[in-house]
Amino acid sequence: MLKENRVLGIVNTTIRTLETWFLPLFDLFIRFWISLIFWRSGVLKFQSWDSAVTLFTYEHPVPFLPPEGAAIFSIIFELSCPILLTFGFLTRLAVIPLITMTLVIQFTYMNIVEHYYWLMLLVYLLLKGPGVLSIDYYLRRKFLSP
Repeated sequence: MLKENRVLGIVNTTIRTLETWFLPLFDLFIRFWISLIFWRSGVLKFQSWDSAVTLFTYEHPVPFLPPEGAAIFSIIFELSCPILLTFGFLTRLAVIPLITMTLVIQFTYMNIVEHYYWLMLLVYLLLKGPGVLSIDYYLRRKFLSP
């Protein structure tokens, strides 16, 4: 019995340590990694407007949007949302357009497994939030804590 309690104590301490130190770094890593993916895409489209319009004209047209409009929205979201994610500011709001864009890419352009990983991480951020290493966490503690 004493041995079992000691083992449970060690397991409990290990879990609390991982939750305290590893989880915030993991959340930050996810935000940085997914931000970099969309940031690079946005910069590429911004640098080559004609290619961006061609992409939305022939490769993956967006329903209900002209190619120029899709290119503009794509560039705006791919450059602004990664900045918000990196700092953990308005995180849950920032992931919504990225989830939408990933779904459009997956079902209209390229059906690749990697998009499901992106979706998994984006939905994780949508449900869990950015974690403690974020502006959202700071603002919530400052203004919403009793």
